[in-house]
Amino acid sequence: MSHDINKTLSSIPIKVIRAQPRIGATNFRLKRRALQIAILVLIVLVPVSGLFRIDPENGALVVLGWQIWFADFFLISGLWIMLACGLVGLYSVAGTVFCGWACPQNTLAEWANHMTHKLLGKRAEVSLNGEAPKVSAAKNKALNWSLLGLAFLGAAMLAALVPLLYFYPPDVVWSFISFRADSRLAGSLYWIYSVWVMMILLDIAVLRHFWCRFACVYKVWQHSFKTKETLHVVYDTSRTNECAKCNYCVTTCFIELDPRRTEIYDSCINCGDCIDACNNLQAKKGGIGLLRFELGQRKPSKVRKLRDNSISLLSRLRWTVPFAALGVVMFAWGVWSYQPYHVAVGYLATAHNQSARDYRIEVSSKRYRPTELSMSIEGLKQNDFILSGFKVNLESVGRASVILSVSPKLHRGLYPFVVVVRSNDGWVGRFNVQHFVE
Repeated sequence: MSHDINKTLSSIPIKVIRAQPRIGATNFRLKRRALQIAILVLIVLVPVSGLFRIDPENGALVVLGWQIWFADFFLISGLWIMLACGLVGLYSVAGTVFCGWACPQNTLAEWANHMTHKLLGKRAEVSLNGEAPKVSAAKNKALNWSLLGLAFLGAAMLAALVPLLYFYPPDVVWSFISFRADSRLAGSLYWIYSVWVMMILLDIAVLRHFWCRFACVYKVWQHSFKTKETLHVVYDTSRTNECAKCNYCVTTCFIELDPRRTEIYDSCINCGDCIDACNNLQAKKGGIGLLRFELGQRKPSKVRKLRDNSISLLSRLRWTVPFAALGVVMFAWGVWSYQPYHVAVGYLATAHNQSARDYRIEVSSKRYRPTELSMSIEGLKQNDFILSGFKVNLESVGRASVILSVSPKLHRGLYPFVVVVRSNDGWVGRFNVQHFVE
């Protein structure tokens, strides 16, 4: 009997059907979280790796481990022009994508929202209009409030260390954390750090997205560079009947907007949460969502062709491109003409007067690594001058001086000579001097 049943079952054909993805399903949030984490890691790696930081001790910028003086005009100006044009281009094309996908302040605010909902309930929203958060009765306990406060304080103390990395090397910041004595630490640094902690704690505990909506300088650019063609959320008005009595996208928006009524100038940060919510809800019915991202005119129409969007993009950036090109040229020239060392020669000033035959040769290194510099004099005979040293060793960025004394036995007249400085990595610097003997 069982043999016949097994034979019958084995004769039934089996058809394997692969699972199909839900129509219109998206996951902007997962992609956004991955990018937000990558941005936070990048913010820390930039100063730690020496890619960019500020050196307050020497009053200079540090780029790629090189000290950049403000005298390096083309490099500094070109860099800032490129950054400004990049921000203008980003805002003109993608709107507030930076705010929703990369801004660390918004990332911390979203994390604060998550912790508040987890410890106090999903309706415990922070508001500045005077309304108290609606704390869940089951979670309105001293332990939950204490854990939330400690989480916010810990996050603020950790985040406040990041600005220090942009002003001090990692080993100095470690000395600060471990309370180790270090001559490179400013005496008031702990007070400055405390102010940063209080500012960040106030932001994540109270302000959060109110900063984005009303105080962020980057958002002010919206009124200058955002246009009708800028990336925005579009609502399919032809399917309004499918949206009746459904406010899922509205309740999902943590900026407290109605994604179905976005304007050119609003507080939308293009995070895509509302699109995910609508797509996932409609996918359960076998359909697609009513919201989507779109470049082009803000009216219900088909997506423009690539050619039309390209023309529109170029028309919006036509005045930005020349400035961006200028910035690139200036930056390239600044990099090409960058001098890692600097040499200057001047009369030696004593306590009483200025010597007419003694000179101070000052050499400076802009590189954060050991360097050996050798000096020579061209134009004077060996017996006509005395150098206090022919080599200078610098362990890192800094300055060193060598005294040059010209012989008093020279006859009356003009003696031009050149101070030549050579580094062990091939750099050669020259300084012309006109020495006059009365």
